[in-house]
Amino acid sequence: MVLTVKNICLETTDQGFLVNSADWNQEIGKRLAELNNIPLTDAHWEIILFIRHYYQQFKHLPNARVFTKAIAKELGEEKGNSRYLHKLFPDGPLKYACKLAGLPKPPTCL
Repeated sequence: MVLTVKNICLETTDQGFLVNSADWNQEIGKRLAELNNIPLTDAHWEIILFIRHYYQQFKHLPNARVFTKAIAKELGEEKGNSRYLHKLFPDGPLKYACKLAGLPKPPTCL
């Protein structure tokens, strides 16, 4: 599949994840959010940028439990809990944070 952002065509998987995470920028993140009906706020960007940094640092994606714990450690307990994350990404915090961040689909997500 192809995603077009500002006349640039980007290859995506059949589930809408970018094939090449190096192609990502915030404009692409905004377009992916629109396509997934997620109105972005600063709180969303904080989590999106967090997971991009995590992936760059550790070269892998965490499972949902490790993701939540890592957020709690870095951003505080009020943000590192499933209730907060599900308010931002109701259909799956890890899956949609990764998708909007231009990262691969986490192996633990359906």
